Amino acid sequence: MKNDKEKWARVRIIMVSCLFAFGFLAVAVRSFYLQVVQHDQLVKLAERQHHRTIPIIPARGGIFDRTGAPLAVSLEMDSLYAEPKRISDPAGTAAALAPIIQIPRQELQRKLDSEKSFAWLARQLPPETAVKIKQMKLSGIGFVKENKRFYPNFEMASHVLGFTGMDPGGLEGLERRYDATILGKTGYLLTERDALGRDVSVRSAVVQDAAPGKNLYLTLDKNIQYFTEKELAKAVEGSRAKSGMALVMDPWTGRVLAMANYPTFNPNSFRQYPTLNLRNRCVSDNFEPGSTFKVFLLSAAIEEKIVTPRDGINCENGRYSFGGRIIRDDHPHGRVSVAEVLKYSSNIGSAKIGLKLGDDRLHRYLKAFGFGDKSGVDLPGEASGGLRPVSRWYGTDIATISFGQGVSTTALQLVAATSAVANGGLLMKPYLVERVTDSTGLELQRFEPQTVRRVISAQTAATISQMMEGVTQKGGTATNAAIDGFRVAGKTGTAQKVDPVTKGYSANKRTASFIGFVPAEKPLLTILVVIDEPTTSPYGGVVAAPAFREIAFNTLCYLKAGGVGKACELPKTQTVQAAPAQPAPTAKPQTAADAEEGGSIEVAGAGTPMPDFRGMSMRRVLQVMEKRRLNLQLRGSGRVIEQHPQPGQVIRGSDEIWVRLVPAV
Repeated sequence: MKNDKEKWARVRIIMVSCLFAFGFLAVAVRSFYLQVVQHDQLVKLAERQHHRTIPIIPARGGIFDRTGAPLAVSLEMDSLYAEPKRISDPAGTAAALAPIIQIPRQELQRKLDSEKSFAWLARQLPPETAVKIKQMKLSGIGFVKENKRFYPNFEMASHVLGFTGMDPGGLEGLERRYDATILGKTGYLLTERDALGRDVSVRSAVVQDAAPGKNLYLTLDKNIQYFTEKELAKAVEGSRAKSGMALVMDPWTGRVLAMANYPTFNPNSFRQYPTLNLRNRCVSDNFEPGSTFKVFLLSAAIEEKIVTPRDGINCENGRYSFGGRIIRDDHPHGRVSVAEVLKYSSNIGSAKIGLKLGDDRLHRYLKAFGFGDKSGVDLPGEASGGLRPVSRWYGTDIATISFGQGVSTTALQLVAATSAVANGGLLMKPYLVERVTDSTGLELQRFEPQTVRRVISAQTAATISQMMEGVTQKGGTATNAAIDGFRVAGKTGTAQKVDPVTKGYSANKRTASFIGFVPAEKPLLTILVVIDEPTTSPYGGVVAAPAFREIAFNTLCYLKAGGVGKACELPKTQTVQAAPAQPAPTAKPQTAADAEEGGSIEVAGAGTPMPDFRGMSMRRVLQVMEKRRLNLQLRGSGRVIEQHPQPGQVIRGSDEIWVRLVPAV
């Protein structure tokens, strides 16, 4: 019995020992797992419990035009914060800060007299305000650097660039489309917490892990954009219109050189403008193209060998009954050639050609030109236009669509389609971003021109181009688009607008437009000007064509295109109405004050005196160039530090004329 008790006691001792051994082994394994295997993860969790992170606005990458001129940049600004627990006199601090940061004293005191360890007081302060507060040396008040988006050219290209919010995500335009590319890596401000999770203090007030975003280099040219916006604004205001659009494209590549809308807005303060002003109408608005559509009708008809430019069409003396409707021409004609149908913009002639071509073929060619489909441009909010399938064409649709009614397009679609005629028959994809670089300038991505499809043959394109030249010549509808020294191909458009109430065509609201390319023999530019609801005249040849002429002339002279030198030497003489001849004024020396104020330059012999551009901004230089009709080469950006010839020297036709600009320090 005694042996059994001793034996059982030993068994129990062994069992307890094993239990303790197992427990010790489990603790050792768990300790190894926590302290070795999960060491890094647990350290991070501990730091996360010990620290609170406050995100700081990152630096967005810059946006530049094709010459490298900045269009959107990020500026370092001081943001003001408070550590309430370190403020001994909240009332006094609030009284000192309230008038400077323009926050009601009572509201500010509530923020400062709280149990929190951190509170934002004002974000992205102006430099002079930040300096004033720093000089006060207030206890518990600190600053951290944040980045604010700034558009140095204000309204210029605002609809293309878009704008950002405080967070600072892109809200519109390229800022939104390329937000993931432009947006930098977010930085963080760290605050420390105690064992109970309460905020204690701001830890060294540094931004950690911040990195700038990537840069965009656009196809836009800042100078061409300026010419386009200026002339569009002049056309809209001069015709007392509702709004306007203008586009300039390289027809061979699809590069968008300028895209303008009016009225415009300043993206630095976009909240101050009506929502309608912020919309990029060039890509988001549909409109009926009117007679500009006749270019594509005739392209299809000639490509299909339905007609030739010399074939005769009876235009019925301006009144034609078809399908229970009366089609009228503004100016009655009898029998005219197909080329003259385009030159005189005959609706009746176009309707008859459309009937010969037929529904299916007309629809197929319009789709091939890109109508009814999005172009794929790298901008948000693009509309697709309105081109119904043939199965939904009824009655007189074939006739009205032939002259641009009952169908809608965007400005970008219309420019891309016309560029296909200009470049020999190829539809190119429009685009705005040329390349992407990192913060050091290293190229990360480049976008090349893309051919969508061949629409018409090169021979047909050349025939249509020649016919379009007649539109700007004597007897055509767009003599106001003609430019001395250049061959211009184009087409006017005047379309009735649909009344939103009656759903029928308005009796007095029109969309007036002109689209063309220049020089016609080897186009460098395709340009569209659209004026919405002009009140002085409904005709594109009157209100839109002059703006086209000015944009084209200034751009060609700026580009110094081959063979245009002599045409750019002297001021243009064209006006919408002929002005009485004036005696040539006597030349006088130009002063620095004249150059700054933009006084007129008098012609002396074969040249004019060179203005004093020194110290001028690029925008001011462009204004003086336009006012004095100077063909000037701009080198760099910023303010002028050097020029050739020197101020006051007479400019000769063979002279090289330039100014050099550098960014302000």
